[in-house]
Amino acid sequence: MNAMIKNIRHLALACGWAGALVAPVWAAAATVTDTVKAGAIVPAESVLTEGVVKKVDKTVGKITIQHGEIRNLGMMPMTMMFRVKDPAMLEQVQAGQKIRFHVDIVNNAYTVVRIEPSK
Repeated sequence: MNAMIKNIRHLALACGWAGALVAPVWAAAATVTDTVKAGAIVPAESVLTEGVVKKVDKTVGKITIQHGEIRNLGMMPMTMMFRVKDPAMLEQVQAGQKIRFHVDIVNNAYTVVRIEPSK
């Protein structure tokens, strides 16, 4: 019986050490859409992608953007249509304009949550 209790204590101790080693990793992970930059966690929304507006469709609340790599989503450069978080965002842009933007997944759809003119 003492040997069984000793084994349980060793197992509990091992699990405790494993938990102590893994917990900081989980804490540092923050959210799925956060990006690690220079050793620090950067909120995903601050990671902007360069792009060019190809089309603005105010009637359906969508924008077509030719864009570079979207790092927070692991998306390669391409041209595609996105939903926008707020239809008022479409009033800020026009076809042919260079922009910087952030896309996140909202309700299972790629959605532009931030947009600004490129400098």
